[in-house]
Amino acid sequence: MATTFNPPSVRKPFGHYNHGLMVPPGASLLVTSGQLGIAVDDTIPEGVTAQAELCFQAIEAILAEVGMDFSDVIRISGFVTRREDFAPYMAVRDRFTREPKPVSTLIIVGGFTRPEFLVEVEVTAAKVF
Repeated sequence: MATTFNPPSVRKPFGHYNHGLMVPPGASLLVTSGQLGIAVDDTIPEGVTAQAELCFQAIEAILAEVGMDFSDVIRISGFVTRREDFAPYMAVRDRFTREPKPVSTLIIVGGFTRPEFLVEVEVTAAKVF
């Protein structure tokens, strides 16, 4: 659905994402709030991998609620509290994302609303219905 853009004049992406995506005219947009690694029963698992999986599972449920899936995601913004969590976070992200790979930003932050949270993820998705 989206057209990808990775011009040869720009260094190729560091990972499994694209530098740019263009959404076709008439597409509906879905923007999510940041999702934290917390389960429905309010438990928060230890470790960025388990928390990232919860973030992406929550996003998957939101997408499904409107008839979308991860192939419709055009942008992911991820936030982690430690540099060493980049690789585990990206491994989870890469398991969930589909083609075309979305554009992606990953930022180290000082923390979240509670110290046990290690990661937060938000997405933008687009689909022509």
